[in-house]
Amino acid sequence: MSRILLVEDDEPIREELSELLKNAGYETACITDFASPLDEIMSASADLILLDINLPGVNGEQLLREIRRTEDIPVIMVTSRTNELDEVLSMSYGADDYITKPYNPTILLLRISAVLKRSRGNNVQTSYRGLTVDTARGSLSGERGELILTKNEMLIFRTLLERQGKIVSRDELMTVLWDNAEYINDNALTVNISRLRTKLSDFGCDNAIETRKKQGYILI
Repeated sequence: MSRILLVEDDEPIREELSELLKNAGYETACITDFASPLDEIMSASADLILLDINLPGVNGEQLLREIRRTEDIPVIMVTSRTNELDEVLSMSYGADDYITKPYNPTILLLRISAVLKRSRGNNVQTSYRGLTVDTARGSLSGERGELILTKNEMLIFRTLLERQGKIVSRDELMTVLWDNAEYINDNALTVNISRLRTKLSDFGCDNAIETRKKQGYILI
């Protein structure tokens, strides 16, 4: 049974969501004290988080950024805002989906099911240069410890790893990111590639990603 964490300060909405999810066969947990929500989120052992943007004393989007520094837990933003900028920011910070209130319960349940299914499908362990690659956790581990990648970095790394030794174009990487609801522009792709290359180098994988001008990138 999947465990869903509700990070919602409106008690009636929280109770309604909890009841809806329980009736759909999910286990639920709720945060009711927002003094240190990040600590509670990290210790909740959730399979998915429903995260409101407007929270007392903290911004949900900032919480999402903090979560993504270390965890790849699926997150769906649930908010009363209708500003497109909020949706773009949420997705760029690593949200897996975004839904506005008042929401259609059936659509919400379908989105939760889709995100959970996608996250399980991405749970693949493989290896690279003697390191264990856990795509679900977004990590590489070995004698040096564990290297945590952001969601975008892992999507890029996984794509390059699947085609190791072959050139992957920038357009192909952009398509992979967009297919996974990661809204990213060309400049942001360059930044992500640079950060990924630096992280791999610092972790002992020197010259892991080679740039082929006008062609793309190759993992060696």
